[in-house]
Formats: sequence, structure tokens, C-alpha cells
Amino acid sequence: MEFIFGLIILIADIWAIVNVFGSNASTGAKVLWILLILILPVLGLIIWYFAGPRSARA
Repeated sequence: MEFIFGLIILIADIWAIVNVFGSNASTGAKVLWILLILILPVLGLIIWYFAGPRSARA
């Protein structure tokens, strides 16, 4: 069960990082968001979802 949960978090983190790259944020902001997502996988993902930069498509 832990493997499935870990896999879901990994996929969600990769999706968040791809969306950060596609956002209109500055390079420094992108680096900080990616570091937050990588250092705190679950909490960083939640914070990014509510407060992170939006994609260029939005």
C-alpha cells in the first residue's frame, strides 16, 4: 500500500514540476517552487496547488 501511495505522490510531483516549468513565473520563482516540491514532496505539492504559479495556458 505504501508503494502505491509513494507512486501517486511521485507522479503528482512530476506533474507539478512540469507545470512550474510551463508557468509565466520568473526563473528564480520557478527554482524556488521546484526546490519546495522536491524537498517537501507532499506539503510542497499542496502549497504549490493553492499558491503556486499558474501555467501559461490558464
